[in-house]
Amino acid sequence: MEKIKERLTALRVEADNAVTRAEEAEAKNKKLEQQLLEKDQEITSLQHKIGVLEADLEKTETKLTETKATAQDAESSKTTNDALQRKIQLLEEELDAAEKHSKEVVEKLRQVDVKAEHYERHVQRLEQERDQWEKKYEEAQEKYRQSKAELDELVANMESL
Repeated sequence: MEKIKERLTALRVEADNAVTRAEEAEAKNKKLEQQLLEKDQEITSLQHKIGVLEADLEKTETKLTETKATAQDAESSKTTNDALQRKIQLLEEELDAAEKHSKEVVEKLRQVDVKAEHYERHVQRLEQERDQWEKKYEEAQEKYRQSKAELDELVANMESL
């Protein structure tokens, strides 16, 4: 009878521990899902910035084309030509800066994609681990029920003696 009580107590402690671990795993899973959502939002924001930068790049390229055409038409005037050359140089520098910035944003986006994939794999791993803990918990619950049934049967047999 003492052994059964000890076993029952051990099973209860084990079940309580399993529940605690399952709750911790669920909390950690929720935290990782929140982080994943934040990363998705950051990706969306970066994609929007890339779109804006590409539009700016197109505008800058259009301005550059227009400036070059104007420079060809105004070759007769040295002053106008010098002014236009300076304007072209500034636009090219802006274009280079925009391209550099665009490349940096694309690289950051790639890094975010890699991190997002890493977190997705981590979340999947945690979900699998959670499923395993839930299965162990269910098995422990079943063992507990069986032990209780055996104990009840033993008590009934002892009472009938």
